[in-house]
Amino acid sequence: MTSINLVFAVHNHQPIGNFESVFEEAYRFSYKPFLDVLERHPAVKFTQHWSGTLLEWLLKKHPEFVDRMKGMVQRGQMDLLTGAYYEAMLPVIPEEDRVGQILKLTAAVKNTFGKTPRGMWLAERVWEQHMVASLGKAGVEYVIVDDTHFRHAGLMDEQLLGYYVTEEQGQTLSVFPIDKTLRYAVPFRPLPDTFEYFRRVASSDGRRIVIHADDGEKFGGWPKTYHTVYEEGWLESFCRMLEHESSWVKTIHIGTVLDLFAPAGRIYLPAASYSEMMKWSLDAPGFVGLEKFEQELKDLKLYEENAMFVRGGFWRNFLVKYPESNQMHKKMLRVASRVHAPEGNGAVPQEVRDALWAGQCNDPYWHGVFGGLYLPNLRFAVYHNLLKAEAGMDALEPRREPLVEEVDFDADGRMEVVVETRRLDFCYTPSFGGSLVELSVKPEAVNLIDIMNRREEGYHRRLTDSAQGRPSPGAQVVEVKEPGLEQHLTFDWYRHGSLIDHFFAEGTTLQAFMQSRYEELGDFVNQPYAVSASARGRVTEVALERQGAIWRSGVPHRLTVRKVVRYTEGEDVFAVEYAITNREQQPVDLWFGIEWCVGSMAGDSADRFYDIEGRQLVDCRLRSMGEEISVRTFKLVDRWLHLQTVFTADVAAAVWRFPLETVSLSEGGFERIYQGSVVVPHWRIHLEPAAEGVLFRLRMTQSVTQA
Repeated sequence: MTSINLVFAVHNHQPIGNFESVFEEAYRFSYKPFLDVLERHPAVKFTQHWSGTLLEWLLKKHPEFVDRMKGMVQRGQMDLLTGAYYEAMLPVIPEEDRVGQILKLTAAVKNTFGKTPRGMWLAERVWEQHMVASLGKAGVEYVIVDDTHFRHAGLMDEQLLGYYVTEEQGQTLSVFPIDKTLRYAVPFRPLPDTFEYFRRVASSDGRRIVIHADDGEKFGGWPKTYHTVYEEGWLESFCRMLEHESSWVKTIHIGTVLDLFAPAGRIYLPAASYSEMMKWSLDAPGFVGLEKFEQELKDLKLYEENAMFVRGGFWRNFLVKYPESNQMHKKMLRVASRVHAPEGNGAVPQEVRDALWAGQCNDPYWHGVFGGLYLPNLRFAVYHNLLKAEAGMDALEPRREPLVEEVDFDADGRMEVVVETRRLDFCYTPSFGGSLVELSVKPEAVNLIDIMNRREEGYHRRLTDSAQGRPSPGAQVVEVKEPGLEQHLTFDWYRHGSLIDHFFAEGTTLQAFMQSRYEELGDFVNQPYAVSASARGRVTEVALERQGAIWRSGVPHRLTVRKVVRYTEGEDVFAVEYAITNREQQPVDLWFGIEWCVGSMAGDSADRFYDIEGRQLVDCRLRSMGEEISVRTFKLVDRWLHLQTVFTADVAAAVWRFPLETVSLSEGGFERIYQGSVVVPHWRIHLEPAAEGVLFRLRMTQSVTQA
């Protein structure tokens, strides 16, 4: 008689920053009913992974649930996996943090359940070979990755019914392939299909292994799955069939596999993740091209036999695709370098390390069909924790002076200017408009320029095709959370931020500017500025200057824009002084504006609003759009954060305001997300020829105070 060994594993995780209601909903519709069913079938062995953030929440909110799991562990039904405590993407964090995070979760599992996990869940199955050494240091015996990784190493179907040993610098690790057929069948396909698959792969020696390991939330937490999994009884029936067919489908823990069966051989795996993520890491043209190619292969019935030769991109290129992700990542590395500094290592409190590790939570560093990077609450949590860790290190160095450093912060081969003080952090990009891309308030642990730009995604074509009545590739169903979303598709030609210098053509409207469909006369927005930066005692100064031009009918008119930002340590306000010089021998009329961005998590909330010189705005929400004239002071108030951002100008301006909103895809369908507010004070300027030495001068301040 033939038989097969089944590893039935699920991974459960909620990221830092997710709303309490999301945790509770996942518990009610997925975690609890899943355990309810498995508890009724004690002969069905299964494995679970709980990220540290989720385990903490369960211990606090549902300790009775954890007690039930303890009983299942003690009875030998449930096994447990370790992993990065905050579900970090291990290849892109420092090794010390990799080891530390794994050891922290291992200790939490042992202390909670009385059992030390032998293997681990790898966040998003992102694998790079060099991690083997780190996992060995953390005491990990085995790791589960996708069969995709093995296929790209050249293995065929029958070679994936066991496990392998890999090695790095002599350190060995057992690696187990997740079965893609099971991942797609459970719990979506009819049960006879799954058991027919078991019959096909079973062997007479009973040594073959198939592994189901996937998100636990798909058992009730994903759209429409609660009905099929629990109300229609898919999971209950699955467990009953496993019990009924237990003579030849044997549920088993991976530790038992290691103890009973030898590995199939040695292997070295390429850098990979699951196939969908590798597709998502491509830019829009690459994404569309790969989808088209895959569909053509499927139409020709050539895809399955050639899938091992078809792959998307590389996970790290999310850091290229999304500058916002890269900004967070490099901020994390900068904070980590302080935490890991040899002279401070022994004295760093655990709460500082925990804040750094929480800032490494993977979810907001990338985007696929789960909101991820596009969700402001997830990015907010990362920055909040990184800034807490940085402030913690400041407290350990009470005599540290304000720091001004020219450094390639974002690792693109061009220098940025970083200013770090005890209250405010600044990051300027001289090579890209001399703009400000980070303004962090450390006591409140908030980055005020935490925004997402509007860029084309490969999946946007489905939305526009659907709106125009065209079928999407593979006949994919297009779900939308509000009608007319395709009308909100706007793609920015530059990266939004603060201190961005615009010269508008006559006839430019707020609507056109908001939609990035206007004529920019100047060559300042995304072009390089010369920079000089210094710190003198408590005062920091950054001077940015560009000798550029405005262009009318292809003819340049030369201008110099100089902006000098000064900040005094300990104050809530910084000042920027502008000077625009006409470098031609004829006068010129200009329409000049300065773009500022303020990130926020809620554009419609009543406790977050505009206050413009005490005027009664028809709509004062941060999501509102409008123009006010003759303004010297305006505020963006966020009473949830207890902060208000106040702008003042010594020359009265007209002020545009509009929301920065993205259209992205999540598990529930396409949705529009408020990312922050853009405000643009602008002036009409007449400049005489340079020979007369006439300059336009402007002083603006931005302050961040308690609200």
